[in-house]
Amino acid sequence: MPGPAGPRPPPAGLGAAAAAGRAGATKAPNSRRTSRVFQGKPARRGVLVGSQGAVQVFDDEGKNVTPHPLFQPDPNAAVPRTHGISTSPTKSALDETEPQQDPALSLSAVREEGEAALTEAELEQRVDIFLTETDTLWMLDLPTALVSTEAEEAVRVLERNKIYTEICKAKIGSEYFEEKIVQTFSGAAKNKEMQCETITVAEKGMMVTSWDLDHSLNASEPTETEEPRAPAGQSSKSPTAEEHAQAVAVPSAREPAVPARSHEEKERHSETILTSANLQQDLVVMERILMENIFQPKLALYRQIPVLIEPVVTSDTEAEEDEEDEEEEDEEKQEETPEADESPAEDAGPRLEQLWSYRCDLTSGRSVSSMAWNKANPDLLAVGYREFVSLKKKGLACCWSLKNPMWPERIFCCEHGVTAVDFSLARPNLLAVGMANGCVAIYDVRSRRDAALLDSSASLNKHKGPVWQLRWVQQDRGDKKERLMCISGDGRVTQWFIQQRLDCFDVMKIRRTQSGKKKLPGERERKSEAPISQQAAGLCFDFHPEDSDIFLAGTEEGHIHCCSCSGKEQILGTYRGHKGPVYKVAWNPSSTDMFLSCSADWSILLWHRDSFTPLLTFTSVTAFVHDIKWAPKSAFIFVAVNERRVEFWDLSVSIFQPVFSCAAIPEGNLSSILFARNAECLLLGDSSGQVGVWQLHNLAVPSTDQVGSLCDIVAPAGAV
Repeated sequence: MPGPAGPRPPPAGLGAAAAAGRAGATKAPNSRRTSRVFQGKPARRGVLVGSQGAVQVFDDEGKNVTPHPLFQPDPNAAVPRTHGISTSPTKSALDETEPQQDPALSLSAVREEGEAALTEAELEQRVDIFLTETDTLWMLDLPTALVSTEAEEAVRVLERNKIYTEICKAKIGSEYFEEKIVQTFSGAAKNKEMQCETITVAEKGMMVTSWDLDHSLNASEPTETEEPRAPAGQSSKSPTAEEHAQAVAVPSAREPAVPARSHEEKERHSETILTSANLQQDLVVMERILMENIFQPKLALYRQIPVLIEPVVTSDTEAEEDEEDEEEEDEEKQEETPEADESPAEDAGPRLEQLWSYRCDLTSGRSVSSMAWNKANPDLLAVGYREFVSLKKKGLACCWSLKNPMWPERIFCCEHGVTAVDFSLARPNLLAVGMANGCVAIYDVRSRRDAALLDSSASLNKHKGPVWQLRWVQQDRGDKKERLMCISGDGRVTQWFIQQRLDCFDVMKIRRTQSGKKKLPGERERKSEAPISQQAAGLCFDFHPEDSDIFLAGTEEGHIHCCSCSGKEQILGTYRGHKGPVYKVAWNPSSTDMFLSCSADWSILLWHRDSFTPLLTFTSVTAFVHDIKWAPKSAFIFVAVNERRVEFWDLSVSIFQPVFSCAAIPEGNLSSILFARNAECLLLGDSSGQVGVWQLHNLAVPSTDQVGSLCDIVAPAGAV
């Protein structure tokens, strides 16, 4: 079959590449002179002759300066070049031994097999190759966050920063903004050391007397005698008559101004002295000294130390009269002794003696809602006050000290009535205050400011009802880590955490329980009315003295729930026995399986933890029982207050009647009680704003095995 037009094809066995090679060899002299670049066509597949379609570059001297390829094929795999005609060339054999060429190194396109060889005109044609750079490929681009103040867009960036700052400020007071805490990885700490000169310490001292202090104080005050000296200097010269008259007239005009100025300066100086902080502190110390002199006998009884009696100095005639008066008093006592001997049992029984009362003009007319001692200072007492009639009026939280029973050390005014107070154990300077509107505030008693340190008014989780009781609870026994727990009228028991603000989360929600009344035979089922709220109002709680995760919660329904802070089951059991709201619950500090509860149904119930029915019921008068407290040193004695009187119950003496009772003051009704920490005294708060301090006399001495004796007393009642 005839080939394509052009030169005669080479003999059999030689491909088009061989012919192109010879053509290139014949034109070699021209290539040396013209420094041209020749581009050959690829030979037939399987024939290794010359450079298969590769570009060759020659310089002016004819040297081959073609760049070598980065990939070098294996020479052993190549077919040796033949000078003659191949004896048996087969397509399959040539294809197997043909070296594989990298397509990235080849600059010419692969042509189809059987394509015609280049003509001489094409070989003579000059080929221009242009080498250019490829586009830049960006693997990572981090734009800068800083802009120069001289840049054009600096004004726009500053405006955006200002807008962002205003947005951040607006978020703080917004109700749609809530801060959340996330855990982040803390960076690795690095220790760096540097060398510096040693710090030298030198002690210096000097002796100063009171005269030196007085002289230095006078030297610091400005003198007022500099201005009047000028006229005196002018009068020392020898003036004429007119000058002398003028000199005499000038002082007469200035004389009334100098006393007026000195009077004003004296008034300013007196005002600065009266308003100085040092004078106020000195007045406080003087006031405490006077109060201790006035209340010295009472304070001595409170601290159980002997009372100091000052000797009275009298004349001889007065001494004789005093002796006669003493003899008359002795005779009167002898006459009264038979009457006193008639009732020896009454004198030997327990009794109360009032020492003093914490009261002032600010607290008069306000009801005492709660009291709490400071954990570090046993002489510091916190008292919460609220209006007896309305909870919406303003309240007070006062800190009283034994050094001044007539005026509180700190006064914190609250927007609403104060319903609960308690001091922190880990930080005794913090006072937690619960209010009638559901807010909780933290005050620093070391500061003299009236403002709260932290307040829950901005919290979204604050209570919707009055905070009836709050307490700082230790997480573990012996550990100072504590948590602030609250119970409110909205049926929530919450735990508060103190950070940049005061916020809380719900420990549990007290649900209403169905009434346990049984349907009588023949009685029709009544349609149950849906309650307004599914949650029962919580009125009080008390944590177990040994396990801080267990606590009792009294509700408005008259039920007592035994609850747990940890675990899936929050309510461990429900004690039903009261017919009215439960005002207080209290664990026995010695026998930790028993507790008391008081209610508006006029009764006090004694419970055992494992029994859901009351062991004993105590009722003496038909009045609300507002508060109960166990005696700190006895497992048998507890004190209860109702609207009319305070009652002392001793289970080792009687379980039917109190061993002693004392009527309330005529000004108001009793509302709360508290035992003193370091004295045999009892504190009684009433609705008139007074906190009376009463000393206990002739209380029963506790036995050694109080727990066993208490179990023996209540055993007939069905204790476990």
